[in-house]
Amino acid sequence: MNTYAFSLAGQNLVARPSGALHWPGEDLLCVSDLHLGKSARQARLNGAQLPPYDVQDTLARLEAEIHATAARQVLCLGDSFDDLAAFDALPQTALDWITRLQAGRRWYWIEGNHDPGPVALPGAHLARHAARGLTFRHIANPGEDGEISGHYHPKARLRGTARPCFLIDETRVILPAFGTYTGGLRCDDPVLSALMAPSARVVLTGRRALVLPLRQSRSGRAASSARR
Repeated sequence: MNTYAFSLAGQNLVARPSGALHWPGEDLLCVSDLHLGKSARQARLNGAQLPPYDVQDTLARLEAEIHATAARQVLCLGDSFDDLAAFDALPQTALDWITRLQAGRRWYWIEGNHDPGPVALPGAHLARHAARGLTFRHIANPGEDGEISGHYHPKARLRGTARPCFLIDETRVILPAFGTYTGGLRCDDPVLSALMAPSARVVLTGRRALVLPLRQSRSGRAASSARR
């Protein structure tokens, strides 16, 4: 598996092709925007529109990443559930699956804009988490150094295919959405351009982590699209 290693605030991190971020020095795996229960929420609001397999697929990929990295800590960077009603509607099999993944691990649930309140699952429920010069929060805070966030679901289009991507510069990382049913915001959107330095890199997910300069994406050679 082709990963991309980099440093932030003096810490060595690894962007994985799955969209997960690995911090080997802390045995920590970070994922953002699982949006568990999105298909159920869509059915509740608009009638059944999406195949109801997102929870199983997202948890299976999360489990694979936990095992691949041997993570002893897992940090979910907000919007873990599509909303609190989606959490309440999760089948017992999904809750049991999450509980098995948590067993023997330190688990952090960071608050997101879709799930701002606590949920009835074990783990630490926090607005943000700070450790060794890094700050984990759901939505980027302009001017913060050593920040790791999510929320925007960045995507880039390469050779006609839109792929979730990391955005990385010298002061921050914005993670792609890990959930199965998530759209995205193009990586050259003005909101993201205002947050990222001109020297920022795009790391596309997929079969391997592919690194491009963000300026190349802005030039149209890796033009991006989709919506969150």
